Amino acid sequence: MIKCLSEYLCWSIDLAVNMEALSRLVEGYHDLMDNKSDQRVKDWFLMSSPFPTLAICLTYVFTVKVLGPKFMENRKPFELKTVLIYYNLFQVIFSCWLFYESIVSGWFTTYSFRCQPVDYSNSPAAIRTVHGCWWYYFSKFTEFFDTIFFVMRKKFDHVSKLHVIHHGIMPMSVWFGVKFTPGGHSTFFGMLNTFVHIVMYSYYLLAALGPKVQKYLWWKKYLTALQMVQFVLVFLHAFQLLFIDCDYPRAFVWWIGMHAVLFYYLFSDFYKQAYLKKVKKNKAKVKAETEKMKMETKESMLPLLNGFSNGSALGDVRQRMAGAVASQ
Repeated sequence: MIKCLSEYLCWSIDLAVNMEALSRLVEGYHDLMDNKSDQRVKDWFLMSSPFPTLAICLTYVFTVKVLGPKFMENRKPFELKTVLIYYNLFQVIFSCWLFYESIVSGWFTTYSFRCQPVDYSNSPAAIRTVHGCWWYYFSKFTEFFDTIFFVMRKKFDHVSKLHVIHHGIMPMSVWFGVKFTPGGHSTFFGMLNTFVHIVMYSYYLLAALGPKVQKYLWWKKYLTALQMVQFVLVFLHAFQLLFIDCDYPRAFVWWIGMHAVLFYYLFSDFYKQAYLKKVKKNKAKVKAETEKMKMETKESMLPLLNGFSNGSALGDVRQRMAGAVASQ
């Protein structure tokens, strides 16, 4: 009886401690979201909580990795030439506008590349920057269609680890930027990223126009190289704040910098697999085919060489020459 009471008492204490810890965690979450975030965006679409964005990202991953391939399993690939042309044209225009907004916000004009704090005021310029950040966040959802179109066309090999992780993470990552730091230092990444997307979607637009244009698109691998350069620049730009004083949240320095490290690793691995190893494999294939041709030539010449060595081939030649003389 005493043992049971002791165990019950210990269980009750543990439960109370856990409930108190959970209560503090919930209070801390609400304090972070309600009091420490940017109050200008708290009532904006999808900005009140991270969970809707997280749910959309998880749904995207499940759709392109499980549901979509299962749906297309016994179906013919969709012909989406016209859809792809208009989709990529839209993305080029959208990216151009976002890049323009980042320039208007201050990059290459009034912003400092060394340290640029967030302007949390309600000035027209600051509010315009916040709107630009939100639209950049929204653009990450439109990019889901890159993968969805791959699945609909049954190009499952294009739905790579890099592709899914990159598109699946970005909306959630950008959500935190819009929620807490919509402007200033962190928008350097968005500015670079929209420029890269102008080039990237222009390439996809040209590729969608058909074989007459595709033969000129020899520069595909340089897109991946451009993206890798982008992440190196973001990494350097973010982590410089670890060594200088700047009125910018240190947590977001790490948040942006580590994303750049992750994406650089993923894109560099893709580059090695798609281009460097492919070139090496092709060279090995050419070398093997050359060696095979040499062996076949040697084998075909072997009977003739053997004939000359035992005199039979030479005798055949003499007989043919004698026959030719006699016929004349």
